[in-house]
Amino acid sequence: MTSAPELPVRVGVFGLLGSGNLGNDGSLEAVLGYLRADHPDAVVDALCGGPEAVTARFGIPATRMHWNRAEYRTASRLGSIAAKGLGKFVDIFRTAAWVRRHDVVIVPGMGVLEATLPLRPWGFPYSLFLLCASGKLTRTRVALVSVGAAEIRNRPTRALVRWSGRLAAYRSYRDAQSRDAMRAMGVDTARDEVYPDLAFSLPAPRSSPPSDTPGTVCVGVMDFHGGNDDRARADEIYGRYLAGTIRFVRTLVEEGRPVRLLTGDQCDATVVAAILEAVDSPLVTAAEPASLDDLMREMTAADTVVAVRYHNLICALKTGTPVLALSYAAKSDALMERMGLGAYCHPAREVDADRLLEQFRALEKRSPELRGTLAERNQAAARQLQDQFSSLTAAVFPATRHTHVPARQESP
Repeated sequence: MTSAPELPVRVGVFGLLGSGNLGNDGSLEAVLGYLRADHPDAVVDALCGGPEAVTARFGIPATRMHWNRAEYRTASRLGSIAAKGLGKFVDIFRTAAWVRRHDVVIVPGMGVLEATLPLRPWGFPYSLFLLCASGKLTRTRVALVSVGAAEIRNRPTRALVRWSGRLAAYRSYRDAQSRDAMRAMGVDTARDEVYPDLAFSLPAPRSSPPSDTPGTVCVGVMDFHGGNDDRARADEIYGRYLAGTIRFVRTLVEEGRPVRLLTGDQCDATVVAAILEAVDSPLVTAAEPASLDDLMREMTAADTVVAVRYHNLICALKTGTPVLALSYAAKSDALMERMGLGAYCHPAREVDADRLLEQFRALEKRSPELRGTLAERNQAAARQLQDQFSSLTAAVFPATRHTHVPARQESP
């Protein structure tokens, strides 16, 4: 009897990938690295926001997440509103058809279970619910891997997130607060584990030795208008954040410090332009990073980093560069505490330039000590993520998949 040949495992990755957010794409890069190392024969494709960008950069087939190409545009006319409604219906069948073609679907990191930035229930929360429900119906294992979560007040969004969590076959979180939030929203988290963010598994470029004289300060910016609960004062929050950041940058320039502006999403370019216009100095320059690797290379050349976006913070921490967080959510505070820099957080909604400068100078005084702390914490994070990948393999990957080969008939 001929033994049946093994079929490759079919793995799908899902999320707002290829849409201009460097952190999301960095999480995908980390999962693809795990798959190449631990499951080299796996056949991988994506259902995502920017399929063309994902295919071009990562070399995997990708399908658009939404049938309606205008999904992320504001619908004002009757025709566009009808198209969005139709798209939500069509996506039920498109998502289920895509999911059933896979053995495993991985949602790689990202804050997919939170609403710390403006979010509508019929947007990504609805898409994630369709994915997890399709996995349950088709018996495809859906894994939410090192994801972020936060308690959500909006009832429809909260319900969609809760049911997405319940229907997933595997859940792990990037901090304890995320697990606590899911428990508070009604998900049984007794078997769920907490691991570092997936980006900590990415390789980091070699750091430059710190100089004896004050050097470049990287300032990571964000088009920040508050979160889901801040819509009424979004403009006020943005104005205060921008004014405080401009004053901080201007003071550094007056002291002769070079400042390098960094982004984490395409939408942050407007903030960079506003700062460059307000602080007209050759000491202020802007980078155009296209990946987390680009961000890390910028940060290895800096003495210190001040940043808002979560994955800008991770890049600084990963390279061992002392960083001050302009924190807009509990996840940033938890990350900084975990890496030994909990004292260096400043509220992004209430930027006080004087206080920010005071914290910045205190951070720089402790730079050598903190670099040593970060080296130790990074080694621990890498070990924990190896445990995470082993756990993921054991939990959701099939042991073997065989084709059916009929027994050969012997000649009489």
